[in-house]
Amino acid sequence: MTTSAEVHYERLLAAHYTWMTGGDLRSAAEDQAALLRELGVSPGSGPAPARAVDLGCGPGAQTLALAALGFFHITAVDTNQTLLDELALAAAGTRRTAAPGSPAPAIRPVRADLRGALPRLTSPGGVSAIVCMGDTLTHLPAKEDVPALFADAARALAPGGRLVVTYRDLTRPLEGTARFLPVRSDADRILTCFLEYRDADTVEVHDLLHVRTSEGWTLHTGSYPKLRIGADWLADRCRDAGLEVVHDAPGPRGMRVLVAAAPARDVSDGS
Repeated sequence: MTTSAEVHYERLLAAHYTWMTGGDLRSAAEDQAALLRELGVSPGSGPAPARAVDLGCGPGAQTLALAALGFFHITAVDTNQTLLDELALAAAGTRRTAAPGSPAPAIRPVRADLRGALPRLTSPGGVSAIVCMGDTLTHLPAKEDVPALFADAARALAPGGRLVVTYRDLTRPLEGTARFLPVRSDADRILTCFLEYRDADTVEVHDLLHVRTSEGWTLHTGSYPKLRIGADWLADRCRDAGLEVVHDAPGPRGMRVLVAAAPARDVSDGS
């Protein structure tokens, strides 16, 4: 049965998410910190501690990466409480291991829909970085939600602040057995998905999760729609929102990486 991405994660994926993305949250955070550093994401200057937002934070790989880069106030938004609880536990560990005398980053997990979250949780020009990574963007219910989200990001970003998006470009359909994609497997779990192309804007993702129990293997299934977002279309939506695209290229693990910057303040006219 087809469900929304939110319901699909609640019923099937959330309990296995960290495992399916590698199983080591700290290692994933280190990889994401290296990527963000390479993309020029930094707290910037100013007297106030740098603020960032992680949209679709999951268990917190990007949130922890932002903390490692020196962001002190990080709002982490997701619709799944299981993943937010996992992030909260990891954030508590970050506070315990902070160097003596060094302030620990303030990480604020928030359960909320990404749509409209930025106006509710930030002030205009109040954040230095917004990340929406790990294919989160394709989980939005409709393509028109994307330009609305970018417009919210443009208002929330400080001059020179950066929006980082990673996503899978599903606009070119796979055919035949190429539609069947192994995600991860070990001695006790096997996760495979296959893709079914519904229309020009969406693809149906069917997840097949085999779990070994004391009585043998059990199969858990579910499906949900993902948006088919092309690189040129997404870059144009950034520009429509008033953001400058500074990086747009293939990235790790089959993702595409887009980085857009808010225009720097023009000091010549005092604005």
